[in-house]
Amino acid sequence: VHTGERPYGCGTCGKSFTHSSNLRLHRRTHSPARPFRCHACPKAFAAAAYLRRHLRTHGA
Repeated sequence: VHTGERPYGCGTCGKSFTHSSNLRLHRRTHSPARPFRCHACPKAFAAAAYLRRHLRTHGA
């Protein structure tokens, strides 16, 4: 059932999520740490999932 409820809110920016795991992943964006680096350009990301999404822009 899709209720549209987003009970997991970020205390830093207010963005909300349907699953606590997505909130945990999102919280990394507020940290300066960016250990996941793109091999094709200078960009770096806080989470591997964000890097994988970015790699599609290079046709990977």
